[in-house]
Amino acid sequence: MATDTKRPKIDDEICVLDPLKNFLVWCDSVNLTLSDKVYLSKEGTVAEYGMLAKEDIEEGHILFSIPRETLLHQGTTKVKRVLEEGKKTLESASGWVPLLLGLLYEYTCSQSHWKPYLSLWPDFKTLDQPMFWSEEERDKVLKGTGIPEAVNTDLKKLQDEYNNIVLPFMKSHPDLWDPEKHNLELYKSLVAFVMAYSFQEPVEDEDEEEEKQPNPPMMVPMADMLNHVSKHNANLEYTPECLKMVSVRHIGKGEEVFNTYGQMANWQLLHMYGFAEPFPMNSNDTADIQMSSVYKAAVQVAQNEADQRLLVDKWNMLCEMEIVGEKGVFIFGQLGSLTYNELYTTLKVLCMSVQDFEEFCENEGWEEDEEDDDEMEEALSFSRLTGLSAEWKCLLHTASALMLDSYSEDVEMDRRRLEDQGALAELGSREKRALHVRYGQKSILQRLQQLTKPAS
Repeated sequence: MATDTKRPKIDDEICVLDPLKNFLVWCDSVNLTLSDKVYLSKEGTVAEYGMLAKEDIEEGHILFSIPRETLLHQGTTKVKRVLEEGKKTLESASGWVPLLLGLLYEYTCSQSHWKPYLSLWPDFKTLDQPMFWSEEERDKVLKGTGIPEAVNTDLKKLQDEYNNIVLPFMKSHPDLWDPEKHNLELYKSLVAFVMAYSFQEPVEDEDEEEEKQPNPPMMVPMADMLNHVSKHNANLEYTPECLKMVSVRHIGKGEEVFNTYGQMANWQLLHMYGFAEPFPMNSNDTADIQMSSVYKAAVQVAQNEADQRLLVDKWNMLCEMEIVGEKGVFIFGQLGSLTYNELYTTLKVLCMSVQDFEEFCENEGWEEDEEDDDEMEEALSFSRLTGLSAEWKCLLHTASALMLDSYSEDVEMDRRRLEDQGALAELGSREKRALHVRYGQKSILQRLQQLTKPAS
């Protein structure tokens, strides 16, 4: 692997009012090495900060290296001993509370070792996830995307977490935390900060049968300065001594260096990070079909009371098998169904004859001629949907129509907005991001609807 790393060159005269320069001085002091082929900037990047190539960079080049002790997490913060002693009382569904308490302390401590790093986000004004939008705005521009529901769940959980876990713990340590200063508003900002900028080290799969708990999140200075695109050119590697950002392909001079946050759809990017890739750039974009919408589609097809009763039995059977659930979704990507196993089984059961369903129940959901995963994936790919039975296509067509109706505006109106550069330019940044999320989802649903359209 090629490498040409050294400590960043810093001008002798450092302006104390320049957070970026102060951060680079701090990086030098903690042995964070930065390649001389890249630099950080607020200009020429897709977001507030970013990294650009000074010259051509070959694949496999180490862009920067971060010692493990430079990472900010519950084990490196100054209050680590108190957090470790209170470990049992700090358990939560998110698993984030120890890190968040550490951040509450470090962010407001004027002498914090992490001050030059955390000062890059004064008051967290650059964070703009939908959790900071008004409920009315979320409902207006994001209806149907699934984001308003996700945000409402987040806000409820973080408020409960703060009131029931964080606040009592802070009150028991008044020398370290002050509820007046470390209030719910700051806690909410830090939750958004962790959502947008933290990293989780992958869990090693030594024993596939044993369910592994995810590693807690941690803040990784420098790595969190890189922006994301689905077609990224760099990747973070984990070693026992350090974390390294490595180029995964040639990067041309002047090109922005992009990391990947994973295979994330636009709705996930907006929900967690506050941005979306412009349509149609996100190759990982997806659209959901509520499982309940497929059931509603089947209800519309049922012709009499006997069919209705049979449908209820079929759905209950699928629920018992844990194939479907009240709030579950079937996910479609650019090439077809991503939850093909569950969707295939659902369509098959819902379209069974009375006799076939009775045999299915007798066998407790097991069938001798069950298809394998590859066959199900192929059958529910967009290239093969037209070959499905008329019954299956009818359910998919109706369910996709129901989902399209759940948005506040129709797909053609959003398409015209995207194609009209003048109208697009007039939209605010939030409206524009919401439009890319909506249209990406709608375009997938519309394609599904077209491919399953009944023969005329």
